[in-house]
Amino acid sequence: MYTTVRYYEDEAQDVVEQIQGHEERLRELMTGIEGFVAYYLVDTGRRSLVTISVFADRSGAEESTRAATKLIGELGLGHVLPNPPKIMQGEVAVHV
Repeated sequence: MYTTVRYYEDEAQDVVEQIQGHEERLRELMTGIEGFVAYYLVDTGRRSLVTISVFADRSGAEESTRAATKLIGELGLGHVLPNPPKIMQGEVAVHV
């Protein structure tokens, strides 16, 4: 398995609520990528959020990064996510 973690900081206060308003579209996007395992959006509560994407392999994880960037633009969420995320990714070393 391969995981991508994206950390978004200094975002609009209502960013999580706005993304939740597009949850079905986000679900369709992620589940449509080959090798999809799981996706999580974590509200850190301090004008920042973390997303965690888990895929069977690296290619699916990298596609999710491209797709998420494109979706933010399509949904007009650039104003609530104006800063690019810090992205960390890699092979899952331990899975319990």
